[in-house]
Amino acid sequence: MKLYSFPTAPNPMRVELMLKYKGVQVETEHVDLRSGEQLQAAYRKINPRCTAPALLLDDGTLLTEVIAICLYLDSQFPGRPVFGSNDSERAQVVNWMHRIFTDGFMAAAEALRNSSPGMKDRALPGPQNLEQIPALAERGRQRLPWFFEDLNDRLEGRDFIVGDALSQADIDAFVVCSFAGWIKIQPAENLSNVAAWRERVGSTLEA
Repeated sequence: MKLYSFPTAPNPMRVELMLKYKGVQVETEHVDLRSGEQLQAAYRKINPRCTAPALLLDDGTLLTEVIAICLYLDSQFPGRPVFGSNDSERAQVVNWMHRIFTDGFMAAAEALRNSSPGMKDRALPGPQNLEQIPALAERGRQRLPWFFEDLNDRLEGRDFIVGDALSQADIDAFVVCSFAGWIKIQPAENLSNVAAWRERVGSTLEA
């Protein structure tokens, strides 16, 4: 298998941190998203969606969505599982990953991609060019604090989002906190559960 990635970008970072936590290395080729390499003909032949990450399996199957990539890699490398220890936890992790993506990632992406001069006409990833909509940038900035408040509520009395160990949901939410910093938004200081959790996740990922 081969992973196409750009580790400093938020979505690829979700996969890169998972692999680091699991202590796994896979063949990886970096696609320079900053220079627009994902839009060039060579990469379009591999991934017509023009996005990263993408995981090309040995049988030629291409996975382009982070949830699918992480599920597959977790099944192939079961040490230090990131989708829970039973069916209930697995379902909860996927449930939270979707919530984190829609409420956290998309809010930050709306704010960044609809306001950054460097993303003019690139308001959404993919092969099509789309104009920026400033109102969506403002909406994204309004949504992020709500996401952090919901996360803080979820973490009341918990060390991790699901179960007793770090999961992909924690990795994804941890990346959202970093991504939000790109638009100078961070969890409010009174969200003590989030603050303690960020330290805990950071330490766990480095262990």
